Amino acid sequence: YRVANGIVLTISGALSRHLGRKRYFVISVIGFTAASLCCALATEMWQLLLFRAAQGFFGGGLQPTQQAIVISYFPPEKRAAAFGLGAVAIVVGPILGPILGGVITDTYSWRWIFLINIPVGIATCLAVLALIEDPPDVVEGRKTAPPFDLTGICFIALALGCLEIAVDQGENADWLDSPAICTLFALSAFGFIAGIIHLLRAPHPIVDLRVLRDRNLALGTVQIGLMGFLLYASAVLIPQFAQIQLGYTATLAGLVLAPGAVVLVVLIPITGKLLMPNIPTKYIVVAGGLTLSAALFACMNLIPQLDFNHLVLYRVWQTACFALLFVPISTIAYKTLSPEQVNDASALFNMARNVIGGLGVSISTAIVTTRAQVNQAHLVGNLTPENQGYNALLAQLRDAAIATGTPVAEATSKAMAHMYLLLQQQAAVLAYSDAFGITATMALGISLLALFMSGGVSAARQGE
Repeated sequence: YRVANGIVLTISGALSRHLGRKRYFVISVIGFTAASLCCALATEMWQLLLFRAAQGFFGGGLQPTQQAIVISYFPPEKRAAAFGLGAVAIVVGPILGPILGGVITDTYSWRWIFLINIPVGIATCLAVLALIEDPPDVVEGRKTAPPFDLTGICFIALALGCLEIAVDQGENADWLDSPAICTLFALSAFGFIAGIIHLLRAPHPIVDLRVLRDRNLALGTVQIGLMGFLLYASAVLIPQFAQIQLGYTATLAGLVLAPGAVVLVVLIPITGKLLMPNIPTKYIVVAGGLTLSAALFACMNLIPQLDFNHLVLYRVWQTACFALLFVPISTIAYKTLSPEQVNDASALFNMARNVIGGLGVSISTAIVTTRAQVNQAHLVGNLTPENQGYNALLAQLRDAAIATGTPVAEATSKAMAHMYLLLQQQAAVLAYSDAFGITATMALGISLLALFMSGGVSAARQGE
């Protein structure tokens, strides 16, 4: 799904130019809905993989086209409110997904995860046909659309496809110790380098990288990529910790995320209506990055006996910060662009959020696995007869087993086995803390980049 999605996100601007935004959006909705139905009806693994790729292919056209439509329909002073409404779906979706997924999987069947898309897709298609029309510049642009850049598409597919597969499978294949993973990374690097050279020199590139000369868009694209990484990584780490370390069910782990989603739905409109009209946008982004970093640093205090309420509070704090990021970053990134640049800008902007966000899932999981091994190797050095704490705990566990009638030799073996389990648990908890420390440091980059953005004057001051 992510491979197909990332490739189409990048070329969605060109597809919009050739087909028209409305037509391309409708085709994407119909294709995504049909692919969802096929996924639900799949009986073999290869079928599910094929239809998931189709779902990603058509789904890749939805987000950038939707954002381009919003930019065309709303003047700059009203885009914050429009982006805010869209952000409720885009940002809250990944948070609510694990909750619905857990409930549906535990209660019904995984097939219903795909079947629930059918009525939504039909309703969306009918609404778009009835309410959306292409603006005059899009209609004219379709008549003069340049030929398709097939070479550019091939380079993009090579770069993003190999990168996604390498990162996703790297942990299972032992990363750079695997010749296959090294080859995939090399092919991806070649695709990126050759692709960038081609796209900058081609007379009619499949996506015009020159739009990144706009400083706000370039910085905003990096910021939204970082935000996507942190959004998806944190949405995986918290429920994963709850299930693996605390023994939560899929449904209960999903419920840990629910209050944060509610808070985010409430705060996003407040950011658009109250903060952005009165505070320079880039300073809202600075505040969002700093508070998100603080929230992620706070999660370094995880302990094996952490209760449900504290886990929920950590997640609420994290998600509340995203309300200060998505709408302000989206608004300021497009602020200084011309209408003809919107298609390519939206494609690159959304590609960064989705592709880098998808990498956040794989990389954060890999960090936990790697750091658990490192922490275990470090902690095991303390389990020696010279360590009084180790001796005391081992004796306590052995005596507890003997008290139940277990023979001394067997009690000693049980005590050693228990100590090993405690070692693994502590190493894993420290690994999650390390992962949150790394993501917290990344969040600081969002604030730093915001300081270099222009057009930070509030909407109210701009109107004056």
